[in-house]
Amino acid sequence: MPTSRRHLLQAGALAALGPAAFAWAQQPAAIDSTKVIVGFAAGGTADVVGRRIAEKLHPGFAKAAYVENRTGAGGQIAITAVKEAPADGTNILVTPMSMLGIYPHTYRKLPYDPVADLTPVSTGAIFDYGFAVGPLVPASVKTVPDYLAWAKANPAQASFGSPAAGSAPHFIGVLLGRTAGVELTHVAFRGSQPAILDMVGGQIPAVSGPVGEFLQFAAAGKIRLLGTSGARRSRFTPHVPTYTEQGLKDLVFSEWYGFFLPARAPAATVQRLNATIRSAVANKAVIDGLAAGGLDPLATSPGELAAMLKADTERWGPLVKSIGFTAEG
Repeated sequence: MPTSRRHLLQAGALAALGPAAFAWAQQPAAIDSTKVIVGFAAGGTADVVGRRIAEKLHPGFAKAAYVENRTGAGGQIAITAVKEAPADGTNILVTPMSMLGIYPHTYRKLPYDPVADLTPVSTGAIFDYGFAVGPLVPASVKTVPDYLAWAKANPAQASFGSPAAGSAPHFIGVLLGRTAGVELTHVAFRGSQPAILDMVGGQIPAVSGPVGEFLQFAAAGKIRLLGTSGARRSRFTPHVPTYTEQGLKDLVFSEWYGFFLPARAPAATVQRLNATIRSAVANKAVIDGLAAGGLDPLATSPGELAAMLKADTERWGPLVKSIGFTAEG
């Protein structure tokens, strides 16, 4: 059959199926390979989100997908890598909100613009934060107020770790100390897992980080989770009271992990990736995998993610100003 006649017949068949068929026919083919770039160490919640979603990016979005951990500078190296990458879907960023919504308030100069240099695609998961203590802290310390009282009585040991300087866990730890008039020394790590390992090893007394990062260590009895940051108790730690339940008013925080492409990514690529992520977070294997890391699945439209980032950026501005923290940048 001549090519022109074959195309004519195909067009006629698509017309009979309606506009949706034409939209399907015009979708770009799956790309050969894509990498999901994570700014934190393997084993942490950012890595869990990246890997669980990456497993479902093929064959719909890419013929092959894998995760690359680009650690350093509190997640900035990964964001910069995606910013400078081709906007063709071969490089995808997954990042917590902190690096995009809080860092602009803490760094005088960032190597990226969270809005101008990235294209929002979808969230992948949402989570609460927790505050835990290790073997350096006496067993009699069972609540966050207990820890703050202990820190006040032992100023030389009054410190805590977080996954990055200028991140939400960092500031939550500072705010916890301020509720009791305690100056807690902050120690920044390249992700929560290295911080928790130092806590387990007795190098630091406490860590502020995503709830999911603590689960396996708490289950093994190596650490004690004292409180969580959500509006209600986390379904993953129903026995652990929230900060507000412990009298720490207004300390209610949750955070999301979002997927982004470089700026100027084609609309068709953004929509195809968004649809693939939506399908992924509805998959039982992905839901179960996220739950193992203390994460709840959450997918949004690109516009909804952009609105969430804007709202969080505006919320954290006054908080950062009140804390008075400025990172070197």
